Amino acid sequence: MSINLVISENCCTFIVLNYKVAQTIIAMFTEDKVTEIFFMTDEFHKVFCRMLDKYSLNALKIAGKRSYHRAGKLSVPEIMTIMILFHNSGYRCLKHFYLNEVCVNLRHLFPQVVSYNRFVELEKEAVIPLTIFIKKVLLGKCTGISFVDSTPLRVCKNQRIHIHKTFKGFAARGKCSMGWFFGFKLHLICNERGELLNFMVTPGDVDDRKPLENRRFIEMIFDKLVADKGYISKNLFQKLFVDGIQLITKLKSNMKGALMTVSDRVLLRKRAIIESVNDELKNIAQIEHSRHRSVCNFAANLLGAVAAYCYFPKKPSIQVVRVFDNQLTLF
Repeated sequence: MSINLVISENCCTFIVLNYKVAQTIIAMFTEDKVTEIFFMTDEFHKVFCRMLDKYSLNALKIAGKRSYHRAGKLSVPEIMTIMILFHNSGYRCLKHFYLNEVCVNLRHLFPQVVSYNRFVELEKEAVIPLTIFIKKVLLGKCTGISFVDSTPLRVCKNQRIHIHKTFKGFAARGKCSMGWFFGFKLHLICNERGELLNFMVTPGDVDDRKPLENRRFIEMIFDKLVADKGYISKNLFQKLFVDGIQLITKLKSNMKGALMTVSDRVLLRKRAIIESVNDELKNIAQIEHSRHRSVCNFAANLLGAVAAYCYFPKKPSIQVVRVFDNQLTLF
C-alpha cells in the first residue's frame, strides 16, 4: 500500500510507505501459522494439566467437596495464542488489537471470545503455563557460542517514582548505560543464530553478574560466553571456567593487557547481536511499556513478548564457519 507525494513540478515523485498499515501486514501471522501456534500450545497444555493433576494436591478432592467454579469459555491455549499474536501484530495497545483483530478479523478462529475486561482478568491464568511452555519448547539450543546481556524494563518515568504504587516492593531503582531507571532488568542469553537460550527477570538494582552465579540460568550453556565490560570479575571467571564456560569480555582502560585468540576478538566485535535482540524485543514485540496495572499482567506481557520473539521467522544472526582439524593444540 503506497501513497504518491509530488514535491514540486521539477522534482521526482516519491513513493512513501504507509508505516502503520505495512507494519501490521508484515508482522501478522497467516492463518496456518496461527493454527500451528494454537496446536503447539494446546498439546503442551494437555500434558501440563496431566502432570499437574498427577503431582499436585487438590484441596477440594482431599476434603471431598465439589468445585462450583465453572470453566471459562476461552481456554488457556487460546489465551496464550492471543498473547503471542498481539506481540507480533504491530499494535501497541492490547485493547485495540483484541477488539479490532481478534473479535472481528479472527472471530472464525476464536469463536468463544469474551469481553476485553474478562480477557484481562483471564491473562493471569496463562502466566505459569506460558512460562513453562517457553522454557521447555521455544528456547533454542546452545552451539558453543553464546552472548549474554541485560536490558532495563522501565515501569514508570523517573518523575513518577515516588507516587508509583503498582510495583511497590517488586521494582527497584537501577542504573544502565542510558542512565537511572525504575523497574526491572531482563537478563538474556542467546546463541549466534539469535535464538534465546534462557532469560531471567530481576529488580533493577541487581548486578548484571549475579544471574550468572545461578546454576539454573547457565545449566545449558557451555564453551564460550561473550559479554560486555559490566561482567568483568575474576571470581566469576573462575567459577564459570570450572563449569566448562569461558567468559570473554573486553578489558577496561586501567587493566593490564591479556592474550586473546583471533576468534575471541572477532566474537567480541559481533556482540552487537544481543543488542539487536533487545532492540527487537522492545520495538517490535513491545516488551516494555509503563501502563501496567498489576504484577500478573506485567508478567503476562513480558512472557508473551518473549514467546512472540521465539516465533519470529527471521532473527539477528551471524555467520559462523566451523573448521575441524586434527591439529594438536597446547595450552
